[in-house]
Amino acid sequence: ISALRQNGLLQALVRGAGQPVGAEVSEELRRAQEEWEAVEEIQSGLGGTAAGAAPPISFNEALQYFQTADLSECRKKVQATARRQGLAALLHFLFGPPRLQPQLQGERELALAMAQCGLDNNERVHMRILQTIYKKLTHSRLGCPRYGVHWEELGFQGADPGTDLRGTGMLGLMQMLYFVMDSQTLPLAQEIFQLRAAITLILLQNFPFCIMSVNITRIVLQALREERLSRECNRRQQVIAVLNDLYAAAFLQLYRIWKWQHKTVADSGFLLKELELSTKKKPKQLLKSLEAYV
Repeated sequence: ISALRQNGLLQALVRGAGQPVGAEVSEELRRAQEEWEAVEEIQSGLGGTAAGAAPPISFNEALQYFQTADLSECRKKVQATARRQGLAALLHFLFGPPRLQPQLQGERELALAMAQCGLDNNERVHMRILQTIYKKLTHSRLGCPRYGVHWEELGFQGADPGTDLRGTGMLGLMQMLYFVMDSQTLPLAQEIFQLRAAITLILLQNFPFCIMSVNITRIVLQALREERLSRECNRRQQVIAVLNDLYAAAFLQLYRIWKWQHKTVADSGFLLKELELSTKKKPKQLLKSLEAYV
């Protein structure tokens, strides 16, 4: 449909053979254009009133939604800190990182609650987040169906992105949204997504962008639970921003190793374990590497 319109065939069909071009024809062209665009929306599986037809959502707008939404059921599921027993508990008390300052506890609890919040088809903001990620990664003007193989092409494991979010909830999508909507990290996100295409063509291996993203969210979330980020959060007086920056920094490190060492999906388990260790033990070093990159 887009090709027909761009090549001028639509205009030729509407104008007809030998018909003069004038105001009346221009009006017909305009109506025909609108009809074709309506067909495109139907083709997308969304229709004009669905989330795919809505404007992209910014990270801040989405965050404001979660700040005001009723997340009481999600908060009940939150395990705020990792449990330690015996010697591990004593060592953490004596030599572990400082505790998060009281004024930051609310923001931390919000992040953990979002991680317990599942993708809901009936929540318009949830769908706008999902569609915005799709549009930014694919450069598509149109939305896409809620289910389908197009999500596998983005790097999810199946036709339903919600299945891959069971460990990170909406926080997994929120960090993806941050990655593609922040002007400083968008070039990195696009570069990584292009690597996915290059790997597919050259090595017949697929860099699973979205599932890797979800795994990185899981890693930084665990670092938050284990209070590995308290020092940096206290210094910056922020929690979610630190979490997002660490996510981007970890993605940058994974991308560099994958690209330079020609890794494949078979190596992903080992790479994620190494990344988890780096995230917990050297978060400051990772953040500095991101700062240098941007």
